[in-house]
Order: sequence, then C-alpha cells, then structure tokens
Amino acid sequence: MDIEVTNLNLSVIDADIQRLFTRFGEVSSVKVIRDKLNNRSKGKAIIKMPVDKDAQKAIASLHGYNLLGKAITVTQLPSTDEERFSDFIFLK
Repeated sequence: MDIEVTNLNLSVIDADIQRLFTRFGEVSSVKVIRDKLNNRSKGKAIIKMPVDKDAQKAIASLHGYNLLGKAITVTQLPSTDEERFSDFIFLK
C-alpha cells in the first residue's frame, strides 16, 4: 500500500520516516519529496508497505503524530492512476 505523509518538518530525512513506520511492519521504500532545484524537502513523503493490514495500522496510529514539533498527516494513496484521477471531470 502507498502512504503519503504531509506536514513534515523540513529537517526530516528518509531514515526518520523509515524508523517511524517500521514499528508497524515491513517498509519496502521511503522517499521524502524534495525540490528538484535546491534539494530542500517539500514537507511530504511517500512510503510503501507491502502488507495492507500493517499499513492501515500505521495510518491509524500515526495520523496526527507529533514528529519534530509538527503534527503529521498520514493518508493512503490510491493504488492506480484510474483511482487517482476518478474525482476529476475532463471537459473538451
């Protein structure tokens, strides 16, 4: 399952997120999103957890968690492009 974490402190690195989520199960990847020009954190990260049950537990437990002085938002990302764009109406 893909998970998005937002409202991260700008000093958070991949390893911080890895440690936080590993408490709930296996984490296959972590990526703090960074600006391409200056390499500064954009305050969000994407986490992949292969076991949905572990991912759901992490989301429920960590949503609102205070990480380095900021309450983080943790949500599930849609699993396919179709789901990601299902709320948009395309007009010709």
